[in-house]
This record gives sequence, structure tokens and C-alpha cells, in this order.
Amino acid sequence: MNYPIPDNPQEMIALRQKPVDEELVAAAIAGVVKIVRSQGQSLEDLTAQVLADDCVLDKQQRRWLSQLVTQAWDSIG
Repeated sequence: MNYPIPDNPQEMIALRQKPVDEELVAAAIAGVVKIVRSQGQSLEDLTAQVLADDCVLDKQQRRWLSQLVTQAWDSIG
């Protein structure tokens, strides 16, 4: 992967300066998992946040993203 996995919110914000591609999205998801874990939150906490209603993603997209987050959580282990 060309992008390091972010370890903190500042590194996540720095990703905004990079061109969006699959590797950047994967690094961002992995970074979120690492940061959430470091804050003592659970997978259930994270998926609840992902599944919360918002104006950016529809319900189906949020479920799909929740599945990706769960896979990332399991593989980062």
C-alpha cells in the first residue's frame, strides 16, 4: 500500500490532500479502526456510528461500509 495507515486524527486529516483512490480509502478505513481502538471503543461502537443516519450515504451504502469496517477490524486484529 502506498499510504501509511494513519495513527491519529491529524494524520487522517492529512489524507485529504491526497488524490482519492482505492488505496487511500483502504488506508483511511484502517486508520479509523486503529484510532477507534486506541480510544477504547469497540467494533459495535464504530459500526453504530457508521450506520447512523446522515446526509452523505444512503442506508445501503452505510451497511456496505459497515461490512468493510468489520472486515478491516478483523484483519487488523
